[in-house]
Amino acid sequence: EVQLVESGGGLVQAGGSLRLSCVVSGFTFDDSSIGWFRQVPGKEREGVSCFSSSDGNSYYGDPVRGRFTISSDNAKNTMYLQMNSLKAEDTAVYYCAAGHNKYGSTWCREYEFDYWGQGTQVTVSS
Repeated sequence: EVQLVESGGGLVQAGGSLRLSCVVSGFTFDDSSIGWFRQVPGKEREGVSCFSSSDGNSYYGDPVRGRFTISSDNAKNTMYLQMNSLKAEDTAVYYCAAGHNKYGSTWCREYEFDYWGQGTQVTVSS
């Protein structure tokens, strides 16, 4: 059984930083895609940042490009999202996701991913 468990969310002031972690069990990062998504009430879940090990492509959504960084530690089966210069509009529930790289790359769309975490709340106060 594949399980994804996020941690690292919380309350932070605007301009601050947080690092989200997602430990993945029952799944190997070899030839995989990993990603982070976020959702606010009343809106669709949006892709924040994704990475495909097949072609090495990294995707960043326009609102976070230059501020957020996706990474992984394959030995620990853990993915990370480093979030810097946080803004109030970054407030959301953040979800990690993993997939079997069915498309050979990533456009950070939900359908690319097979497994999801339960979500962690990030709140940025202005």
